[in-house]
Amino acid sequence: MGTFEAMQTRAIGDRKVSAIGLGAMQLSVSGRPDHEQGIATIHAALEAGVTLIDTADSYCLDDSEVGHNERLIGEALRSWGGDSSHVLVATKGGHIRPSGRWEVNGTPSHLRSACEASLTALGVETIDLYQFHRPDPSVPYAESLGALHDLREAGKVRMVGVSNANVDQIGEAAEILGAGLVSVQNQFSPDFRSSEPELRRCEDMGLAFLPWSPFGGASRAAEVGSRFAVFAEVASAHGVSPQQATLAWMLALSPVVIPIPGSSRPSTIRDSVAAADLQLSEDELARLSAA
Repeated sequence: MGTFEAMQTRAIGDRKVSAIGLGAMQLSVSGRPDHEQGIATIHAALEAGVTLIDTADSYCLDDSEVGHNERLIGEALRSWGGDSSHVLVATKGGHIRPSGRWEVNGTPSHLRSACEASLTALGVETIDLYQFHRPDPSVPYAESLGALHDLREAGKVRMVGVSNANVDQIGEAAEILGAGLVSVQNQFSPDFRSSEPELRRCEDMGLAFLPWSPFGGASRAAEVGSRFAVFAEVASAHGVSPQQATLAWMLALSPVVIPIPGSSRPSTIRDSVAAADLQLSEDELARLSAA
């Protein structure tokens, strides 16, 4: 316990983080593992060299336990035997969970109070990366982003990101947040590629692109007749899982891509991390991109 393996790194703002992060949502929502397994999964990620953990105040069962995932991560970092000072914890505000539903609240007042609560839940004085979780149609985007700008100016957060944003919203965020904007977190997977324009915009702007739910389609790779069968074929040629092949393909798409696969067991995050060392040929990458 307490040791970790080195992994290739990529940039989020002025910070270097592991090329593959841990998306911690599965540890706190419906179907979550017990507390001990949750802690063990985070520890396994740290020991495998993960230095980016993504969370949100809304990763919980309902509004009675807002911050569950953040508190779990804070506990895991404190109880791990190694030096966790190099680990970047990225959290988000803007989603709410009334009676377990997923709803949005992008008002500046909510985002300010949510950030304060996240600071307490994580047990930190400053949040490394604070992300606006999802645009609120009832609140002008500029007002929500303005709240994040103010939080950074107040020293509550070091860096700012946006999530579930389109190309125009990324541009608007850059205008309002300036150098404070460092990342975009959107859904992206073999089965969901409609956010590739946002990925390329991030590449042009030097922003990190964090794909959430990266395994969409990979779980069906072994199905007969599946258009994702090529992921299983490439994986088999290397003796790895389709999930590893998926992450290796994503990493090859652009140097700004930092996948954040979810995991609820130590074994699955270890498998995901191994993708950082998987080298695919140009032909294999082309076949995967064409799937």
